[in-house]
Amino acid sequence: MIPVDLDAAWDVHPQVSIRPEPFGALLYHFGTRKLSFLKDRTLLAAVESLAASASVRAAFASAGIPDGEIPRYHAALGTLAASSMVIERKP
Repeated sequence: MIPVDLDAAWDVHPQVSIRPEPFGALLYHFGTRKLSFLKDRTLLAAVESLAASASVRAAFASAGIPDGEIPRYHAALGTLAASSMVIERKP
């Protein structure tokens, strides 16, 4: 898992395609050919809102994630970062 700063801006990697599914979503990275499954529609909402949010914390708020649930979603985002599905957005 890669550490993800909650106050930094992150985004979906430009080579990643997101396909929503009833269970959550499939993420496919065309560069690494990796496939990831999101088994939570709230996590999908957070990932999809990364581009429009100033920080991960703001994306979580936009997705309706309560403060008590942030550690779980933070860990999931760290796993996505480790597989290059999401990347830190450079200023």
